[in-house]
This record gives sequence, C-alpha cells and structure tokens, in this order.
Amino acid sequence: MADSPVRINKPDAESEAASSDQKRQMEQAYSQMKRKMQMEEMGKLIKHKIMVLSGKGGVGKTTVSTGLALSLAKDGAKVGLLDIDITGPNVPKMMGLDGHRLHVEGGRIFPAEGHHGVKVISMAFLLEDDDTPVVWRGPIKLGAIQQFLGDVEWGQLDYLIIDFPPGTSDEPLTVAQSLPDIDGMVIVTTPQDVALLDSRKSIGFASSLKVPVIGVVENMSGYTIRGTAQAGQKITIEAPGGRQLDVDVGDDGSWSATLDIFKQGGGEETAAEMEVNFLGRLPFDPGVVRGGDDGVHRIIADPQGESAIAFSRVVSGISEFLSSANNEDDLEII
Repeated sequence: MADSPVRINKPDAESEAASSDQKRQMEQAYSQMKRKMQMEEMGKLIKHKIMVLSGKGGVGKTTVSTGLALSLAKDGAKVGLLDIDITGPNVPKMMGLDGHRLHVEGGRIFPAEGHHGVKVISMAFLLEDDDTPVVWRGPIKLGAIQQFLGDVEWGQLDYLIIDFPPGTSDEPLTVAQSLPDIDGMVIVTTPQDVALLDSRKSIGFASSLKVPVIGVVENMSGYTIRGTAQAGQKITIEAPGGRQLDVDVGDDGSWSATLDIFKQGGGEETAAEMEVNFLGRLPFDPGVVRGGDDGVHRIIADPQGESAIAFSRVVSGISEFLSSANNEDDLEII
C-alpha cells in the first residue's frame, strides 16, 4: 500500500494576523527595553537633571529654562536643554537656532548647539514649517518624549535642563517616571494670585511623584526705572495702583525706582507656606522680550546686566540645594 502524501495546511488569514501581531508586540517590547537601557546609560552620563515647570502659561517658564541653561554654561558647565513642549516648542527661537535641522547617525539623534555650547533638542527641529501645528494624541506625544530621552546622544553633561509645557499632565509625568535620578523641579511663577495658586499645584504634583522641589522662582518681579535730576534732592514717582514713591537722588544726579507692576513677594510667600526654597526674583525686563524674538538672551546680550545677575543668584540657590542633597546622600551611604 502506497504511503499517503503528507499534507501541509496553509495558515489561514486569522493565524497569519495573529502571528503578525505577536511579531509587532515582540518588536515593540524589544524597542521599549532597549530604550529603557539607553535612558539608564544616559542617566549615568548626566550629573544633574532639573525639570522646570509652571502651573500656568505666560509666566516666562521657557525664558527661565533658557536663562538657567545659559547661566550655568557661562560659568563653565556642560549643559543640555531639552524642550519637552511638543505642541509649542519655543526654545530654538530663543537660542538663535531657528531653521536648524538635527543630525541623525546610527539611529542616534545629535543635539543642536547654541550659545555657550548649550546642547538643544526640541520638537521644533523636526517641523517642516514653524506654522505647522502638532496635532497628536497623548500616546504619540509620549512616544516622542521617550525618543527624546532615549535616542539622543547628549554625551557627558553637568546639567540637563528640561523645559515643559504648562500644567501637571502627561509630559512631566512621563519624564519623571522614565528618567532615572532626577534631582528636582524648579517652579516658575509670577507674583499674581492666579499664578501663585497654580504654582502650589505644581509643588503638590512634585510631592506626589516623590521628586524634590529645588525651589520657586518669581519671574517678572519689579520693573526698575532710572533717570537723572538735581543731586541730593528728593523726587516723587507715580507708581501702579495710584501710589507714590519718594526717591532720593544720588550725589551724581542719578536715581532709580522699582515699580511692582505685577505685585511682588508672592513667590517667596508661597515658598515659605509650602516649605520649599525660594530661589530668587527675576526682574521684569523689556530686553528679555526683544532677546527672545532675536534669539539672543539677555545673559548673552548684557552679561553684566540686572537680569544676568538675577539669574546668577538663582543658579547659586540651585547649586546650594544640589550640594546639600549630595551631602545627605553621602551621609546615608555612610
């Protein structure tokens, strides 16, 4: 009796689909594992990682992030600036990197380089046109953020400053859960009550993630006007709110007065109430607006000016916090 032929059944469409799905899932799992390992390696090469948040928009958070990066780099640190604002990326414009395109080699993304050698990554570098909106749902945004964290060749850095969109939603949550050993958050506010209310939410958000709050920065805090008059006399300045300020004229005939356009002191009071550090005040400086539009931050345009000095004070406060935190870690190890 002849042997019966061996029959090989062709896989049906359902089996092929299942096999294809399994393959995709395996590839996705491998990609996620690889990226996680890359983020861990990146974490070892970056000494300090600082998140910059604000509870609401319009408080100058990106200006502060850029200023911190430039101020640190001006003092000789190796600094990276990561723009996580996927739908409204403004860091490249403020850094004078409009129109720059990123270099990709071997599956790795190489940052652009701005003033003082600050390395910059932003969604703006990937857009064909500045007016192109990024209309992405949450999962796609989160995937882009993880790429920025795991696929970028930052090299060795002393500081990575991470600039976020306003609020306490997906973006900071993703970074806090993905990036190892974050040193803490800097909370940016202005003196108005509504901004202070939202800054309290940011502090509570940091607490819920168990990420330390490095401190609060009060931006747009006081506008200084200057003039000349007869030496030794006293002049009266009309201030906001119908108030009047009596100002003494110096022996050289110069005078100055600081006007609280947006109030003052709210950031410091909030920091005290929430038991976190107050890092300092940054002045209301019209030159910051021009510098942001021109791609030349005030720290670059006027390195000895009032804004640059104020940023240096904030950086000193951050350095003190990091030194204190490192000392506490050493004590725990001992």
